Amino acid sequence: MPLSKARTALAELREDLLGDVFAPGDPGYDAARAVFNGMIDRCPAVIAQCVDDVDVVRAVRFGRELDLKIAVRGGGHSVAGAGVGDGALVVDLRRMHEVTVDPAAKAVRAQGGATIGHLDRATRPHGLAATGGRVSTTGVGGFVLGGGSGWLDRAFGLAADNLIGVELVTAGGERVHAGADENPELFWALHGGGGNFGVATALTLALHELPVFSAALLRYPPSCGPDVVRAFREVIRTGPDEAGGAVLHLAGGEPGCAALVTYVGGTEGLYEVAGPLLALPHAAQAAGPLTYSAVQGMLDLPAGLRNHWSAECLADLPDEAVDAWCGGAEGMPVPTGSRQLLFPLGGAVASGPGQYPVPYRRAAWVAHPVGIWADPGDDERVIAWVRGAGAGVRPWSTGAVCLNLVGDEGPERVRAGLGAGNALRLGRVKRRWDPDNVFRFNHNIKPL
Repeated sequence: MPLSKARTALAELREDLLGDVFAPGDPGYDAARAVFNGMIDRCPAVIAQCVDDVDVVRAVRFGRELDLKIAVRGGGHSVAGAGVGDGALVVDLRRMHEVTVDPAAKAVRAQGGATIGHLDRATRPHGLAATGGRVSTTGVGGFVLGGGSGWLDRAFGLAADNLIGVELVTAGGERVHAGADENPELFWALHGGGGNFGVATALTLALHELPVFSAALLRYPPSCGPDVVRAFREVIRTGPDEAGGAVLHLAGGEPGCAALVTYVGGTEGLYEVAGPLLALPHAAQAAGPLTYSAVQGMLDLPAGLRNHWSAECLADLPDEAVDAWCGGAEGMPVPTGSRQLLFPLGGAVASGPGQYPVPYRRAAWVAHPVGIWADPGDDERVIAWVRGAGAGVRPWSTGAVCLNLVGDEGPERVRAGLGAGNALRLGRVKRRWDPDNVFRFNHNIKPL
């Protein structure tokens, strides 16, 4: 395309868009292109910070006119940097973060730029909640469309299981709605297929009653890791679906092992459920009623640090797997912000609808090594640790992948995250809605 035409189109976008437009060299461009993962340093051609659906349509049509690939930024929390691409148009939804609750219908509509924190703060006054992630800064759109596992999933199911409808701007710049009775094939693909099919400008989710929530956080010496994991395994084995949480190894400050037990209910039930962990000698304990939103913020970290994550979905957690997982913690790079999580699935995750492209549904546990650090000189050792920690528990893997929890690990891992049996169907949906693979800065599905 002639440079003069591109300049004219950009000038028209700046004039027509209600939001802001940034191009290289503009004041604010570098801040606008920065995402959560400080390792991602990409230079898009244009960043369109949209304020409503009409802005999104304008931006997408601009991108198509100039034959630009399009990245969609919601929370900007993708470890793979899905929200930004070199030479691309970034449709930035951060200013579209309104959350509207319908208490009578037990439903919530969240715009595409809303974070889990926005969602939780809106639903809490009504004694209602949706399955969110494990940090409050995650974007709702990417989280839900990728499946969505969080502290409440054993009680209420995956976030995608609670998806009622999606408002989408397609690669052709058209506004459509996907639901059980409207564009049902697209709706199916949005249950795990991620941002491959368009810009999700709003999502409607079913809510669940959560009048009381409680949690216990216990800290143990690092050497107690195997005993803590086995006790936590017993908590999940004997406890109700309302119980969840994780075991964590932490590398920042004073290294140690911690257990977080979450409970959909009051303190009395929490103490009963957490009994095996409370019985172990521990260095610190905090337990009692907490708001769900407070627990969501416990593991938050500032944006801009360097991140490399991975995950393995485990069929079971025998003692050998426990030892392997704890062995991985021994090599954690210290001192960094790195952490190693082990959390259960099961409950409403396992019993949820099996027709969607969420192949990790039948896994019992997820091992999630998370490398977080500041110094680029630590890149090699932290990434090596993440890879080694994952490899250590791979003998017990189901082969499935939680794509929300991993970076760019190659096309085979993407297929494992979507399910081999779903590949052809997803490719056909992609061909219908994005035949040119405009939306490719993601765990990508090729049009078939």
